[in-house]
Amino acid sequence: MIDRDADGRLGLVSRRLGGRWVAGVAAAMVAAVVLVSCTGDRDVAEPGGLRAGAADLADPYVPGSGNGGYDVTHYRLTLRYDPADDRLAGRAEVSATATQGLSRFNLDLTGLDVSAVSVDGAPAEHRHADDELVVTPARGLAAGSSFTVDVNYAGVPEPIADGVLGSGGFQHTDGGAIALGQPHSAATWFPVNDHPSDKATYDIEVTVPDGLAALSNGVPGERTAADGWTTWRWAERSPMASYLTTLVIGDYQVETGEHAGKPLVTAVPTGLPGTGPEAASMARTGEIADFLATRFGPYPFESYGGVVVADARIGYALETQSRPVYGPGFFRDGEPNYSVVAHEMAHQWFGNSVALARWGDIWLNEGFASYAEWLWEEHDGGRSAQRNFELQYATTDWSRRTLDPGPGQMFSTAVYKRGALTVHALRRTVGDDAFFEILRTWTAERRDGTATTADLVALADRVSGRSLGAFFDTWLTGTAPPALP
Repeated sequence: MIDRDADGRLGLVSRRLGGRWVAGVAAAMVAAVVLVSCTGDRDVAEPGGLRAGAADLADPYVPGSGNGGYDVTHYRLTLRYDPADDRLAGRAEVSATATQGLSRFNLDLTGLDVSAVSVDGAPAEHRHADDELVVTPARGLAAGSSFTVDVNYAGVPEPIADGVLGSGGFQHTDGGAIALGQPHSAATWFPVNDHPSDKATYDIEVTVPDGLAALSNGVPGERTAADGWTTWRWAERSPMASYLTTLVIGDYQVETGEHAGKPLVTAVPTGLPGTGPEAASMARTGEIADFLATRFGPYPFESYGGVVVADARIGYALETQSRPVYGPGFFRDGEPNYSVVAHEMAHQWFGNSVALARWGDIWLNEGFASYAEWLWEEHDGGRSAQRNFELQYATTDWSRRTLDPGPGQMFSTAVYKRGALTVHALRRTVGDDAFFEILRTWTAERRDGTATTADLVALADRVSGRSLGAFFDTWLTGTAPPALP
C-alpha cells in the first residue's frame, strides 16, 4: 500500500494500530509465525479429542483477527448489492481442512446478520457477536478432514474508520460501493479467516443493477443479465490473503484486453477523459509488470489490471491481488503517475504471491515495493536507484525501526523508505548477480506461500555464501546511520 501526503508527493502515514535482529532472536521470530490463541478454551479437550478452534491468532498487530483450527482452501462468494438501500445479501461457501479435531470454530464477520449456517450440508448451530461468527457443526470434525461451511447473510455493511487513512472495509459511495482496506476489510463483506497467513483461492459472483460495473480480483468470467440486474463473475486461482480482496461497484469505464496472453482489466470512473492521467497510468500497467518481471522473475498471476476510484475517502493505493486500486489523490496534479503503478505492481510479487506470515514483517512488502519505484524510475529515464538511495539515506530518521515496528508504525516511512534502503544496501553488499538471484529465488521458492524476515535472511545467506545476520540487524533495527556498503 502507498499513501499521498498533503502536498501531493508520494508519501506515507502512520496507522492506529518496535527487538533487534540477531541470531538469538531469529528462532523466536520463526516460532512466532505459528500464531496461537490467547483464548482460554482452545486447550480444553472435549469428548472424542475435539476442542474449539482458536478465536484469535494472537497477532499483536491485528488483535482479534484470524482464527485457528482450520486452513481455508477456497471461498465461493455469491453476492447481490443494491446501492439504492446499501443492502448486501450474500452466500459464502468456505472450503477448509481441519488442522485439529474441531468441536466448533470461528469466522471473522463484522456487522452483518447471519440467517443460516450449515457444515457439509447439515444445519449447524451458530452465534454472531463481537465480530465473530461461532459455528458448532452437528458432528465434530476430525483432524485432517475437509469440510465446507455455507453461510447465508445480509445487511448494510459497516465501514471501518481508522482515523488516519480514512474509512476502510465495505463502504457506500455515490451510486455504488468500494470494499478495500489494509490490514482489515474482508470481514465487512463476507465471513473469513481474516489473516494473511491463511491464503485461499476465490470465486466471486456479484449481481448489481444494470449499468453498474462490479469489479473484483482475478480472471473475468461470463457476464449475464436478467430482470434489470447484471451478474459479474471473477476467479482468482492463485492463493490470496483476505485483505487483498476487493469489490468496486459503480459507473466505470471498463477496458478489457490482453497482455502476455492473460486478461488485462482496467477501469476509471465514467466521465474521466480517456486521455487523462488516470487512464494513461493504467495503460502502462502491462509494460511496468514486464519490466519488473526482468528483475523479480515471472509475473505470478493469471490476470493484470488496475482500478482508479474517485472517492476522496480512499487516500491510498492498495495492491489488491492482480488488480490494484488507486485513490484519486495520485492523479490530482493532472499528470500520469507511473511510480505508484510500479509500487503496487511490485506488490504482486512482494506481499501478494509471497505474503506475510505475521504483520510485524510488513517491510518485506513495502520495502521491496518502494525499491521497485527506484528501479522503475531509473529504467524510465529518471534518477538512478543509487541516487535515490543517497537522497533517502541523508534524510532518514534512524531512531525508527523497520523490522517489527509496532502496531502504530505499520505504515511509517521506516517500513517503506528505510526498508528500501535495506534492499539497496543488500544489493551493494552482495553485488548485482547475487542480489537479483536472491530476489528471483525468493519469488520462485515462496510463490503462493507466506514468509518471514528469518526466511529472507536464510536465503540471502545461502545465495551469497555470506553470513548476513549482522547486516540485516544494522539496517532494519539499528538506531544509528549504518556505514555505507
